Amino acid sequence: MNILYPIIFFAVLGLAAGLLLAAASKIFYVKTDERVEKIASSLPNINCGACGFSGCEGYAEAIVKDGAAPDLCRTGGAQALAAISEIMGIEASASEPERAVVRCKGDCEAAGVKYDFEGVKSCAAAEIYYSGYKKCTSGCLGLGDCVKVCPKGAISIRNGIAVIDDCLCIGCGLCVRECPNGLIALRKISAGVDYLCMSSNSAKDTVAACQNGCIGCRQCERVCPEGAVRVENGHAVLDYSLCTGCGKCAEVCKRGVISVNR
Repeated sequence: MNILYPIIFFAVLGLAAGLLLAAASKIFYVKTDERVEKIASSLPNINCGACGFSGCEGYAEAIVKDGAAPDLCRTGGAQALAAISEIMGIEASASEPERAVVRCKGDCEAAGVKYDFEGVKSCAAAEIYYSGYKKCTSGCLGLGDCVKVCPKGAISIRNGIAVIDDCLCIGCGLCVRECPNGLIALRKISAGVDYLCMSSNSAKDTVAACQNGCIGCRQCERVCPEGAVRVENGHAVLDYSLCTGCGKCAEVCKRGVISVNR
């Protein structure tokens, strides 16, 4: 009989706890908008964070509750935008897609090296030691940090620098954030010209470090009919809102720093 008392006690305690939990779930129940779940399920759910939110569910909540733009999921692309627009009852109007570009031409033939790096194969790790093993402290280190974060396998290392396949790139921007030297940027697909050097060194030091580096001669700046090219901090910079892609800047660039996309 003494054994039954503890059993009965814990049975009653468990029943009471269950009833309390059931009552609490009813009292503190927070109604969720079913649109959040629908939008979240229409997203890729890789939680890459490229949209600027914590993940796909966070982005879905931001769309429904805060009015976030429906076209921020570059991974999902047009399909995700169409689904979100249908769920929210809005017109699907996406901005022009963007692609990533590596602003460096310092491959193995062009860029000199200061030392042999035998540490962890990481650009961020190599950059800690004297700003990298290459003579150009602004150049691509080619150790693949950007490759590791690309969800579409659009980036590869060729001849010592990162190369992006436009056909695979979705413009998510994860590689942009990963590059320790800030060499990768997003630009619209329609952009006709790219500048491929970010060296802020003097012309003399740039020539000594890389055969393909921008020396800031301003020839490109002088011939641009739209005023879209200017030299800042030792290298050419393009204003894509003014650039028409005429290619005159690339024609006068003796070092091949400017590339025409046609």
